[in-house]
Formats: sequence, structure tokens, C-alpha cells
Amino acid sequence: MNLHEYQSKQLFADYGIPVPSGIAVKSPEAAVDAAKELGGELWVVKAQVHAGGRGKAGGVKLSRSLDEVRDFAKGMLGTQLVTHQSGPEGLPVNVVYVESGSDIDRELYLSMLVDREVSRVAFIASAAGGMDIEKVAAETPEKIFTVAIAPDAGLQDYQARQLAFGLGLDKTQMRQFGDIVHRLYRLFDECDASLVEINPLIVTKAGNVVALDGKINIDSNA
Repeated sequence: MNLHEYQSKQLFADYGIPVPSGIAVKSPEAAVDAAKELGGELWVVKAQVHAGGRGKAGGVKLSRSLDEVRDFAKGMLGTQLVTHQSGPEGLPVNVVYVESGSDIDRELYLSMLVDREVSRVAFIASAAGGMDIEKVAAETPEKIFTVAIAPDAGLQDYQARQLAFGLGLDKTQMRQFGDIVHRLYRLFDECDASLVEINPLIVTKAGNVVALDGKINIDSNA
């Protein structure tokens, strides 16, 4: 079972992983109401489909007014969003996610998956967040590093530090990141996930580490 971004982020929040505030809606007027409830002067309207590349396909829009929130939601809902992962027919947009805007300093990549070859859960991280990870792997594989977790020992603090060092985080960010990966590991285990991906995991200009996007696949056979 694949979760939408808004569902993944709710699960992140349930496990104490920091995410921007957001509300899932199904109409343009509900999108405006959501923006009003969230407050502020900057919102992101995101089409909820099971495919990467939404931004390049017009499925992620930055809004600086309530009129823009309404117009962007209206332009997405009821359409077929075609991305490089959706196939030529596209995927239907029945829900949009209205989220508070974030002040981004850096974009990182973080995921967890089951490495079937060694029967271990592995963290995959890269400082090249916000990009197609397959493209990064093909063109600059040195920017991606992996840490495998022994099932009998679980995630160790030194492994969290390895990941943080590889991402070039400072001491304060390393502590935040360490807390996030431990919570992510618990979520992965308790929810019988087969994949958890955060792309991007951002560092804000205030120095906070936040999951800006989220993708979770649950093993329905578990």
C-alpha cells in the first residue's frame, strides 16, 4: 500500500518527525480555507499522486495570495497529472495538499528500504536532495551513501552520526537529524514499511531539519 504525501506526513507527525503544517482538501474553496487556517503569507499547493516529478509537471505551486491558492487548486483538481513516473496517461488528482511555505537553506535526501540481498534495512542518504535520486545515482554515485542496519542490534548512534557527517550537518543539526532517523527507524519497523523516502529533507534558514516531502510504502503482506 502506497501512502500519499499528506498521509505519510501525518504518520511522520505521529512519530514526532518534524513536518510543515498542512491540510489535505478536495475543492478550491477548501484550499483557501486551509490557507487561512494555516496563516502566513506563503503556501504551497501540491497535487497528491503516486509519482515523483510533480514539481516539473506543474503539480507543486508556490502561492503568495489566497487567490493564487484557489487558482492553483482549481487548475490541479480533476485533472490528470503527467510526470516522468506516471506514464503518458497521467494520474488523477483528486486531492491537493495545502502546506505552509518553508524557508529552505539546503535540500537533502534520506530514505529507508529493505535490502533483500543482505536481509537488512538500509538508510540511503545524499546531499543532493530535491533531485531525481536515480539520476544522481547514475551521474554522481559518489554523492550517495548507504548505512545497513543489523537486525539484532538496530540503529546505533554512531550510524546516525555517520549519516549526519555525510550530509555535512553541524552539531545542532546532527542532534535533530539523529532524533529523526531513530524515529524513522521505529516507524519503519512498527508500520511494516518497505520504503520510506524523504526528498527533500530540508535544513531551514533557521537551522532546523524538517521533512518537506514524504513517501511511505507499507508491506501489505506483512
